[in-house]
Amino acid sequence: MTHYKTSHQVNFGKRIIPLKMIEHMSFDDWEEFIEEWVDIKKTEYLEGEKFGGAGDKGRDVVGYVSDKNKPNYTWDCFQCKHYENALRPAQVYKEFIKILYYTFKAEYPIPRKYYFVAPKGCGTSLSKLLQNPTELKNAIIKHWDKHNNIDTTKNGIKLEGNLLKWVNNFNFSIFSKIHTKNILKEHSKHPNHLIRFGGGLPEREKLDTTTIPKFIQNSETKYVKQLLSAYGSESKEDYKSVSDLDSKELYKNHFSRARISFHHAEQLRNFSRDSLPIDTFEDFQNEILDGIIDIVEDNHSNSFIKVKEAEKEARKIIISSNPLKEVSIINDRSGVCHQLVNDNKIKWK
Repeated sequence: MTHYKTSHQVNFGKRIIPLKMIEHMSFDDWEEFIEEWVDIKKTEYLEGEKFGGAGDKGRDVVGYVSDKNKPNYTWDCFQCKHYENALRPAQVYKEFIKILYYTFKAEYPIPRKYYFVAPKGCGTSLSKLLQNPTELKNAIIKHWDKHNNIDTTKNGIKLEGNLLKWVNNFNFSIFSKIHTKNILKEHSKHPNHLIRFGGGLPEREKLDTTTIPKFIQNSETKYVKQLLSAYGSESKEDYKSVSDLDSKELYKNHFSRARISFHHAEQLRNFSRDSLPIDTFEDFQNEILDGIIDIVEDNHSNSFIKVKEAEKEARKIIISSNPLKEVSIINDRSGVCHQLVNDNKIKWK
């Protein structure tokens, strides 16, 4: 399989790996990163939500397994911590107390799972507690009075009466941890991954023109109809279908090139959707539109001349800042002209 070469491959040397970049994230960025990761786990969660900040009641990022608007919904909690070192028990006892207290108060259901996520992970002491629910319960009870001043409570939460019974009967096996490297691996599928960590776009596969469907697809009818009208405006004939061009070599050859360029642009759209934020390709399209709009709006002796002039101008346009400039080719630019017609943004006639 062959790929287009990009300038990025030779412009940059050794880069900071994402694991190291994460260590220098702000806490807010770390929470947003975890929220993005939860958002792409569509097979596990209906939706993700970031609480964070004062009043979150022990919930930083949440993944809803079932409808959050219904009683006793199922959810997972992701507790985000961002320290220079691996997490120690003393740094998170307060988080355990929050989840125990607020589920006791029925502020929200007990989570199905509760994960600690931190760039440096969990240290040995905390990891051992997470692996042994009984030891974890005993450690929390032992250190309760030192860490029970949570959120809006003034004098701390006293571990007594029904709350103590709740804690003793609580299922501490819900508490666990997730390694950052595993989160990073899954986050690589998120459109914001390259924006956060750089590294250049993946190689773009060359379009195999033999794979373009022989027959016009439903998704192509608008630009095809406009091209047929443009040819007719010059020849003064009425072309109802592409087969009517068989005896018109000039138009038949142009249509073949136009359709190939359209499919190049469609491939670039899909490439962008898989690798970059959703508005990246739209920005690319708009740069082409801005470059050809005067030609489109000018008067021409016939519409076919307008088509050729717009295509010619599109091929000259220099994309200055859009990241797709690294992987786009000439065919993409002329193909975008026909995409714009297909998207009802311009017309030839």
